[in-house]
Amino acid sequence: MNAESIRKLFEQVRTGKLAPDEAVERLRHLPFEDLGFAKVDHHRTLRAGMPEVIFGEGKTPAQVASIFKRLAKHGTNVLATRTTQEQFRAVKKQVREAKFEKAARATLLRRDHRRHGKGLITVVSAGTSDIPVAEEAVITAELMGNQVERLYDVGVAGIHRLLAHRAAISRSRVVVVCAGMEGALPSVVGGLVGVPVIAVPTSIGYGAAFQGIAALLGMMNSCASNVSVVNIDNGFGAGYVASLINRL
Repeated sequence: MNAESIRKLFEQVRTGKLAPDEAVERLRHLPFEDLGFAKVDHHRTLRAGMPEVIFGEGKTPAQVASIFKRLAKHGTNVLATRTTQEQFRAVKKQVREAKFEKAARATLLRRDHRRHGKGLITVVSAGTSDIPVAEEAVITAELMGNQVERLYDVGVAGIHRLLAHRAAISRSRVVVVCAGMEGALPSVVGGLVGVPVIAVPTSIGYGAAFQGIAALLGMMNSCASNVSVVNIDNGFGAGYVASLINRL
């Protein structure tokens, strides 16, 4: 439930279209609803501008479906990250409009198609193997009401591929860069643009990449001052922060 829906609720009570008792019933589960195994935060849209997001890993299909259904009752967009096909099928039985984005491993419900961001977010991947993390960032940013462009497989091993799209990157208000291996790409992008660059280290690489630790440390030591770093494989976090920046 967001500020606009609460205003509409009050207006319906004021005009007599909705009984006060029914309005109280709709507001009963604010700020959270206790499901026993989870406490669903229905107040988060009011506080943060985005509903609570479900992290699918470690949850049973029934748990994901139950939380998803409760969030969907409040009429907002719903996002569950790191979900499986089995979890999606359980959600689909409860919420028929739900969709599954395979590349991003995300289950979502899109109801609000309004554009809230003030500019363009560009999501860049160093290699094709980084695309699942990049797609998680894309889906998150899109669901939060942003215009998003993709620019994939433009890593530093073939820097001409990135430079061929320099004009497109320069149009961006925020750039998200996903890279594994040595994690060099965010520094290069940061040196080309005068906007925030959110670096996402991915767990892609051979043994000495240490499942993304090498990329993480490389990005944290970036000499480009406009680069900030999120956790390994955290495309969701990057897309979320990029959205907040794009709303300012």
